[in-house]
Parts: sequence; structure tokens; C-alpha cells
Amino acid sequence: MQAHFPLAAVVAADDLKLALCLAAIDPAIGGVLIEGPRGMAKSTLARGVADLLDGGRFVTLPLGASEERIVGTLDLDAALGEGRARFSPGILANADGGVLYVDEVNLLPDHLVDLLLDVAASGVNHVERDGLSHSHPARFVLIGTMNPEEGELRPQLLDRFGLKVELDSTPQPAERAEIVRRRLAFDANPQAFLARWQAEQEALRQRCSDARQRLAYIPLDDDALQAIAERCYAAGVDGLRADLVWLRGARAHAAWRGADRIEAVDIDALEPFALAHRRRHSPPAQSQPPSAQAPSANEPQQGNQGDGQWGELPARAVPMGAARELPRWPKKP
Repeated sequence: MQAHFPLAAVVAADDLKLALCLAAIDPAIGGVLIEGPRGMAKSTLARGVADLLDGGRFVTLPLGASEERIVGTLDLDAALGEGRARFSPGILANADGGVLYVDEVNLLPDHLVDLLLDVAASGVNHVERDGLSHSHPARFVLIGTMNPEEGELRPQLLDRFGLKVELDSTPQPAERAEIVRRRLAFDANPQAFLARWQAEQEALRQRCSDARQRLAYIPLDDDALQAIAERCYAAGVDGLRADLVWLRGARAHAAWRGADRIEAVDIDALEPFALAHRRRHSPPAQSQPPSAQAPSANEPQQGNQGDGQWGELPARAVPMGAARELPRWPKKP
């Protein structure tokens, strides 16, 4: 099995790592769209997510794939040789329980993007073709990437991606050097590199697993929904998908922190991801509800405030009563 660069060893990209972990905790969020230029390790980050899932499966969707190959179709050998209709699974069936990665999703035909987003949201692939009616589970984390220089997605399709993260194309010199240093070390001896980062990667995997167990016990409460609805309205968001995605994402973030309810810090953390591709205008300062106030000095900061190190999130309550310390992203050397 091919070794994947561990997510715990990725330098910087803290916002993206957080968004990907939240999607891994609750795939019903609807996937993550990563926007950025070439050479920003988008595929490396996507592959790292697969290691956080119980299935650990990573499936790439080729740009030239037909609809039949994606959704599955009639097994012709069984139909001709045995005289019976049998379903031949496609890419969506193979991705169940893992990650479905679509590089340059903006170059994929619109109807196929629509199809992928439908299945990602429902977790079920239903096929009606060639006299065959078949449904199967297809619960996966959808990760799409795009380079805006090569074309945009239509707004209707953009809105259907749960979260969006825009990568900074100009990391600081120290970060650039460390990125190259770790990549060279991994290429030279993958097994030794994985062994070096095994403890951090296992802690990250366990934290995501604990958050998934805790998720069902965190309510989607009215106070959080009201705060999110007011901020979506102030941002001029069309439709209600942003409200739903934001609320689910905030719950996943609360589970990630080890909390038992959604708090203001969870709502704040999801705002850039939920509104990056939906905001029509910036909200006036006086229209922000109390939950939108800046977090205190003891609460994590998101976005572009400070150095944005996701590793500085406070551990707070440890999920499921465990006594271990929650993992933190490694400091820059």
C-alpha cells in the first residue's frame, strides 16, 4: 500500500486542516472545496484525510470519467451470460467510507458535479438505468480542488459545496523551507518519516474518532441557529444552505473541541468556511449578534488574526472521558 504524507506533519495550512477534519467528523457537511494555485499540496492534504477515517480509503475521480463509471451500471457479463440484471459498482461505491477526491473539479461537466454533490449530501447513490434499480451507501468525504485561473464553478454549484477554503499562495520563507525539508525527508525514506510522526498522527486520528462519537450528543440548538441565521442574513446569502452547513459545521467544531454544546467560538470558527463562496456583502458592524463578538483571549482565533495557528486551539474537555491531552499541530522550527 502506498504511503501517504501524514496530515499531522503538514506545515501551516491550518484553516484547511481544520476544515478537512470537520468534514471527516461529519461528512453530511457536504464536502470541502479548496481553491488555490498549482503546487500548494492540495492533493497531499486530501490524502491525509483518508488516514483519519475508519475505512482509510482514498479514491480519485478522473476528469474523463463517464457517468456510468461514476454511479455504476448494469453488469453486462451477468446480463448476457446468466440472463439476469446485476449491478456493477462504480466510483461512488468504491469511495464509501473514505475520501472521494476530485482534482480541478471546475473542469468537470456541470451535471457530474451536481451528481457528486447530491450523493455527498445524502450518503446514498440511487441508480435507475438499463432496466436496473439499485441503491447503495455512498458516505464519503468529498474534497474538490480548483485553480481559479483555469475557470470558475457556476454559483449554483459553488453553493452546494459545504465549506470552501482559499489557500494563500505565498507562505513565509521559514514555512517554505520547512515544507521542502519535510517533503525531502518523506521522499527519501517514507517509512522512517511515518514512524517519526506516528504519535502525532495517531493522536489526531483518535481525536477525530472521539469527535464522531460525541457528535450525536451535541444538540443543534435554537440559540446557535438564530445567531447563524442573523449573520447569514447580514451577509446577503442566497437560500438557506449556508445556515444548515454552518450549523452542522459548528456542531462538528464543538465535538472537535470536546464540548457538549455549540458555543460562540464554534460559530465564529465556521464563518469563513461557510461564507467564503456565498457572501454577497460584508455585514455592517452594528448588525452582528452577540455571538459574533470577538472571542476572548482564552478562546481560539480563526481566519487571518495573528498567526492563525490551529495548533493553539485549547484542549478543553477531552472527548468521551479520555484522560489524554489533545494533539496540537507542531510548531514551526
